[in-house]
Amino acid sequence: MATALLTTILLSSFLVVSSAEISSKIGINYGRIGNNLPSPYRTIETVKSMNAGRIKLYDSDPEILKLLSGTNIHVSVMVQNNDIIRIASSQAVAEQWVQDNVLAYYPDTMIRFVLVGNEVLSHQDRRIWLSLVPAMRRIKNSLNTHDIKNIKVGTPLAMDVMQSTFPPSSGRFRPDITDTVMAPLLRFLNGTKSFFFIDVYPYLAWSANPKNISLDFALFRSRVSQTDHGSHLVYTNLLDQMLDSVIFAMRKLGYPDIRLAIAETGWPTTGDIDQIGANINNAATYNRKLVQKMTAKPPLGTPARPGSVIPTFIFSLYDENQKTGPTTERHWGLLRSNGTSIYEIDLTGKRPLSSYKPLPAARNNVPYKGKIWCEVAPGADAMNLSLALSYACGQGNQTCAALNPGKQCYEPVSVFWHASYAFSSYWARFRKQGATCNFNGLARQTRANPTRGHCSFPSVTL
Repeated sequence: MATALLTTILLSSFLVVSSAEISSKIGINYGRIGNNLPSPYRTIETVKSMNAGRIKLYDSDPEILKLLSGTNIHVSVMVQNNDIIRIASSQAVAEQWVQDNVLAYYPDTMIRFVLVGNEVLSHQDRRIWLSLVPAMRRIKNSLNTHDIKNIKVGTPLAMDVMQSTFPPSSGRFRPDITDTVMAPLLRFLNGTKSFFFIDVYPYLAWSANPKNISLDFALFRSRVSQTDHGSHLVYTNLLDQMLDSVIFAMRKLGYPDIRLAIAETGWPTTGDIDQIGANINNAATYNRKLVQKMTAKPPLGTPARPGSVIPTFIFSLYDENQKTGPTTERHWGLLRSNGTSIYEIDLTGKRPLSSYKPLPAARNNVPYKGKIWCEVAPGADAMNLSLALSYACGQGNQTCAALNPGKQCYEPVSVFWHASYAFSSYWARFRKQGATCNFNGLARQTRANPTRGHCSFPSVTL
């Protein structure tokens, strides 16, 4: 009896220590889709100075992994999406990948996760879908062959794997992936005691539905709670609702205990005119409160799993100027591209929120109503503009008819003038099909009507 009691006490102590260690380690996503970012050496020095406990890479870059050697930073490396099918088809290929990308640096570099692919189920290539879990098994088999027990294998998925998320108790996975991918994935994660990695963005959920979701609820500052009448659980923030919808979806497939990890979360610091709530005030508020929540001792967990530890990676370390799409895509960073902080944040969670300096006022938390145009961005290169102009005018639908010789917008004959008209016309015509006012960073939105004389620029009305 005494031996059993001692064993129980020791086990309890181990769990408490393990939970404390995990909960104190906020991670950072180190994306590198930019041509103006600091060197890897400067970056790792910065990450150390920020007291980040984890770093997540979108590859297994040799220079970065060498620079992380001897640090106390836990590292996540990633198998590229285009390698998944090859690895799934051959244990020898998987072994070579592990040799080259894990064993070459481990254990001096504290690799703790191998993530297979990135948001694989958000893409349409179903061959990769069906190869995902087999590839994960191959990687795990190779790690087991080398008796490596402390590296978990997972895969980060986006919230679009969910068919239903609200209320959380209705959470279920998309029917097209439930049996073919999710069931075997959960079986693998459960059997290997790994984590279900999810990219979860309250910003995206709120900005898509600001009339029905409170901004305060999305920013962890709501004084109003919401009750899920299916589970009778009470929620005070949107992140918990989104996480618990995944937990309920896993329960429905018979896996109630698989641990969650947040592979990406964050809030953009700036956006286009039609992107509500993307500002420094909201971003700082969200990430500071996120850190406090995830580093709380004892752990807070979620209403469906109170007290659970949720390893969390903030997206992202830097603003990345070469990401495509709307402006928010390039502005999730804690740091500017020159390495300076956009706003103060303490990743340990120990700094009181009241000690921070006042933040810039949030001026776009209410949707803009009116007309906006798309124009050439300052500093755009003339040669690149010519290519973008040809693209915009080559999509048909009379997008650039007004630019023909003798027409109302032909003069002045300038690539900058013609490109601005073409960008605005293209965006107005194809926005509903997903077109953005970006053109590889050559364009920007404007509230100022660029119309001149008889040349009327097409606009978008919000």
